[in-house]
Amino acid sequence: MKFTSAKIAIAGVVLAVALTGCVVTARPVVPAVGVGIVYSAPPPPPAEVVVGVAPSPGFFWVGGNYGWEGGRYVWHGGRWMAPRPGYRWVPHHWVEGGGGWHPEPGHWVRA
Repeated sequence: MKFTSAKIAIAGVVLAVALTGCVVTARPVVPAVGVGIVYSAPPPPPAEVVVGVAPSPGFFWVGGNYGWEGGRYVWHGGRWMAPRPGYRWVPHHWVEGGGGWHPEPGHWVRA
């Protein structure tokens, strides 16, 4: 196959156009076994919110957190939750390890 200067020029233009759409974000990295997906950049600081009055006595506020969606961190607002007798709530948090950051979703554990 013979490459002419026109073919090389066209290939260069096609490559340049393709690269103009590149977006650089935190990338998932290969996780350690049992760690889950790991992201190369830490999440932003939590958003500051004003917490209103609980809807019922005993309810507690679960703060918002960042999730990873569409190649970026997205804030999910907090909410009121009813207590569960015999359990305690462990909030969502991000843990550094395994070559990056990975999410630990909020969950109930026996008290």
